[in-house]
Amino acid sequence: MVIDRIENAPLYYAIHPRFKSAFDYIRQIDINAIPVGRHEIDGENMYALVQEYNTKLKEEGKWEAHRRYIDLQYIVQGAEGMGYANIHHLQQGDYDTNKDFLPLFGEGDQVVLKSGYFVLLFPEDAHMPGMAIGNPKPAKKVVIKIAVQ
Repeated sequence: MVIDRIENAPLYYAIHPRFKSAFDYIRQIDINAIPVGRHEIDGENMYALVQEYNTKLKEEGKWEAHRRYIDLQYIVQGAEGMGYANIHHLQQGDYDTNKDFLPLFGEGDQVVLKSGYFVLLFPEDAHMPGMAIGNPKPAKKVVIKIAVQ
């Protein structure tokens, strides 16, 4: 897992061949005007999910991880808590191949992500996104799904 400000994105380009394109996408779109939903970048190799939501209380959160995709989650507006843990420290549920979704159960830690920050989540990174910092509040985020291979 990597957490940083968007202006430091070039530090991470060498980790994966699609990271530069993913960060370029975030810089080139009208980040405040882009509509909610799926946006194609490079077919199933890389696509964006724009989300607007109210953050939720921790007891409403669910742990997840992905095997086929790396998540680049960029906070556009608001702030959220992001639960994190190594998947080997949590109990694993049944993996859904079609949705690339691995539910997990247990306890982890939490970081706060504010507007202008991103997090890179790799297959070993369990995460619980969208947690409220205090009371639930509106947030907007761009999640870029980057194929591992």
